[in-house]
Amino acid sequence: MAEDAKHPGLLALTQGDPSGIGPEIALKCWLRRRELSRPFFLLADPQHIARVAASLGLDVPIVATEPSRASAEFPDALPVVPLQNRVFGVPGASDPRDAPATLESIERAVGFVRDGSAAAVVTNPIAKEPLYRAGFKHPGHTEWLGELAERGWNTGPLLPVMLLWSRTLSVVPVTIHVSLTRALSLLTTDLIVATSRVVAKDLRDKFGVARPRLAVAGLNPHAGEAGTMGREDIEIVAPAVERLRAENIDARGPLPPDTMFHAAARGKYDAAICMYHDQALIPIKTLAFDSGVNCTLGLPFIRTSPDHGTAFDIAGKGVADPTSLMAALELASRLGAGRPV
Repeated sequence: MAEDAKHPGLLALTQGDPSGIGPEIALKCWLRRRELSRPFFLLADPQHIARVAASLGLDVPIVATEPSRASAEFPDALPVVPLQNRVFGVPGASDPRDAPATLESIERAVGFVRDGSAAAVVTNPIAKEPLYRAGFKHPGHTEWLGELAERGWNTGPLLPVMLLWSRTLSVVPVTIHVSLTRALSLLTTDLIVATSRVVAKDLRDKFGVARPRLAVAGLNPHAGEAGTMGREDIEIVAPAVERLRAENIDARGPLPPDTMFHAAARGKYDAAICMYHDQALIPIKTLAFDSGVNCTLGLPFIRTSPDHGTAFDIAGKGVADPTSLMAALELASRLGAGRPV
């Protein structure tokens, strides 16, 4: 969103699952606010956030406000835009009754970007199982954000793509939150091509990469070893690379996945296109666990998120590390302002 928007650079941060570490790391990010390029407001239950702050001994004043006043409030207090749904859970014990508040937080954040009240959406981690019990129909954040974008911007069908970004490595899983068996059945040449097109376009248009270089991973060990370990790389992945190159997209592969992620290899591409979730997330979480950012490509707005989960096991203990959320806020600030990363 341009710098002359209604509230330039202001970020809408969702609560995530209120029983996870989202509230804690949001509070800790406000305490480190001088390190951030842009202010943010949190969509949450102000009383719940105040309780979490008090229980952790964090000296964070909470102010219930609206986006129009959030920038002015931010230097002295954490601006919290109240939800219509109350929060019931306590840290460490997810409560299914909190599903409406969790979903409201996300939907309203997207609405604030759509009406110009915020430049980007930053989402705290959600737990999918309580949402499924409440009737949530999507595999995760990424897919639902695509539906919200189609509904709010009247874009027609979109392909939201999960980019895990860091200054060390950036990866994209072609298939995302499905079982490995399901991923194999979903993987097609068309899906690899469509995903890679989105990645190339947004790396160029949003990240400022003049000519994005894509490294396409093989599906099988050694990229199939010339068909001796499966023909998927010959029949599915290689044709996708050929089509991308015919469209003047700098793609190469299929590459053996076990040799793609060492330092010398990483210097030869801007993003690795991986065939399934763990093929992408294991290397980036190994190399950039605290600094990785989940960024959804293919949307008409900027959305980032920390590259970790709700961490119920440490919620409420005061030990949650806000580094990944800080990185997500900073990346959203730069992308939302149209600045190079």
